[in-house]
Amino acid sequence: MLKNITLGQYLPGKSILHRADPRTKMISTIIIMVLVFIANNVYGYAMLVALTAIALLIGELPVKYTLRGLKPLLIILVITAAINIFTYSGQTVLWSVGAVKITLEGILQAITITIRLSIIVIMGSILTLTTTPIALTDGIESLLSPLKKIRVPVHEMAMMMSIALRFIPTLMEETDKIMKAQASRGADFDTGNILQKAKSFIPVLIPLFVSAFKRAEELATAMESRCYRGDIGRTRMKKLAYTVVDLRMGIFIVLFTAVFIVSTFLPAS
Repeated sequence: MLKNITLGQYLPGKSILHRADPRTKMISTIIIMVLVFIANNVYGYAMLVALTAIALLIGELPVKYTLRGLKPLLIILVITAAINIFTYSGQTVLWSVGAVKITLEGILQAITITIRLSIIVIMGSILTLTTTPIALTDGIESLLSPLKKIRVPVHEMAMMMSIALRFIPTLMEETDKIMKAQASRGADFDTGNILQKAKSFIPVLIPLFVSAFKRAEELATAMESRCYRGDIGRTRMKKLAYTVVDLRMGIFIVLFTAVFIVSTFLPAS
């Protein structure tokens, strides 16, 4: 399951999304995530699913590889769906036993939550899979640059966000190594109830924290040895610049958002 983490990883490529400016991709992703929570009918969700499919297509990303990022969230999705199915009140009762009722509205709500979470994870994965960590850092710094006027350490914030995002797959890989080492010594992570499985992970957490701090210290040493001083005197080999690709992408997102907002006024059924 740990190998299924796609958020924070980058796949080299020459697709339209790979060539697009990171600022354009980040703004577009934020807009899409906002639209996910605005959607209130089947038309809106159909448009978002179609847009996600288009993003995978023009990004030339392996569909199976990208979608496997949902596997780590499978338990959360199932639990969230179950809670909505059994607790969401509705008028159309499909099945009931005592105080427990399953309604059509509850099932639709569970499907809605599942679609929302899935789209958010997939779009976040598409962003990182098509954007290098350096470009991501530069993009975040550029978008937050107005905050420099009030003396906010924008560069440091962008660097921390980029490092944290990049450390996700690194820590997952380290966790996988520790679990395999523990399994070779007789540890069992698959059998037992939820509490027993959680208890079996305790021997993994301590070496994981030690490894995380060690990697952080090594990274800090490497940055200091290269005379890293934040944004002071920093130069860039590649400067961010908008191109025709970004213009077309921006126009598409604006038109999509306009049509999407119109769709929210259509009947829900």
